[in-house]
Amino acid sequence: MHVCVLGAGITGLSTAYELTQRGHRVTVVDRAVPAAGASGGNGAQLSYDYVQPLADPGIWAQLPKLLLSPSSALKIRPQWDMHQWTWVLQFLRACNAQQSQQTTSQLLTLAAQSREVFDALRARENIACDFSASGKLVLFRSDASFAAARQQMVLQKQLGGAAQSAVTAAEACAIEPALVHHREPFSGAIYTESECAADCKKVCEALARILTARGIDLRLGQDFKRWVTSGNQVTAVGLGDGEEITADAFVLCTGHTVAALAASAGVRLPVYPLKGYSITVATDGQGLAPQVSITDSARKIVFARLGQRLRAAGMVELVGQDALVQARQIQTLQQATQALFPDCSRYADIQPWAGMRPATPTGLPIIGRQATGPSNLFINAGQGALGFTLAFGSAVQLANSLS
Repeated sequence: MHVCVLGAGITGLSTAYELTQRGHRVTVVDRAVPAAGASGGNGAQLSYDYVQPLADPGIWAQLPKLLLSPSSALKIRPQWDMHQWTWVLQFLRACNAQQSQQTTSQLLTLAAQSREVFDALRARENIACDFSASGKLVLFRSDASFAAARQQMVLQKQLGGAAQSAVTAAEACAIEPALVHHREPFSGAIYTESECAADCKKVCEALARILTARGIDLRLGQDFKRWVTSGNQVTAVGLGDGEEITADAFVLCTGHTVAALAASAGVRLPVYPLKGYSITVATDGQGLAPQVSITDSARKIVFARLGQRLRAAGMVELVGQDALVQARQIQTLQQATQALFPDCSRYADIQPWAGMRPATPTGLPIIGRQATGPSNLFINAGQGALGFTLAFGSAVQLANSLS
């Protein structure tokens, strides 16, 4: 079967790789280079065993502060866009214990599958991507948030998650000595020894090289313009240069633009972009940079070591398609990084970045053929902040749906 994959981020490229593994002929189309979108500067954490969804019952108590505080990690800029308001209302409806537990269970299953597939891929292809398996600490700054995290830890264990432990601030500093110099106190942390980190952009670039060597048709710098249909099927996609690419099946993996492209084919998707930011700093070879991945739950900022670099990423902004890098948010990231790790870098070059993470209201991705729209159009999107974590498991599920 000839499959056209639209999108060359981590979701699209992992999908293309899985399809070639199963003997399909694949064409990949993207308007930019691999990892040009959300895959390029993401948080780098592979959060296989700590998958608490953003749509959590605790959001209700935090909502006034999240919406009104100038320093809030969550920002909503209302748009004249019914899609935004519909998504927000669906998100709030999903902030209940039953939905959160259901989402957690499904994410853990998908993440476990993704870990297995990515581990096998790295071993098979010898991908250099600054991979590490040094564990993760999620820090909580209040007793209440720490108590809620311990409950989530119990739930994840009951659902088959890996062993985790609740540790005091002192114990967290013993696990990651770089935290000893932090300037702000925290109540405790959840430690997951099995968590990993890697450079998603390097993975994407490696996958593109591997796929090209296998002879797949990688069409970069090509804008999607239209669907060409016949009856209830897509027969081709029209590109900006006037060319049409025909295929037996088409897979949309275009990140934050997926809802608009799907809608043009008659498929409505509850996917909205959550804008995030990151900085990447050189650790200057200093021993005071963390080895363990860190998540500051209050600020919604994650930290991951990538070789001789430290990546800090975070923020959740619902601001439509505005992908501009805002200096104030970059400054917030730098200040938060220096507050936790004041001596890990000279902070001379912070490499600012912003990206749009495609998210569903529940946090569960949309994978496979949909009830409406063309019968040979498939979706693989909506992984949100867990895009890198879930990419390879999502690719397997998508490939299964093509069978």
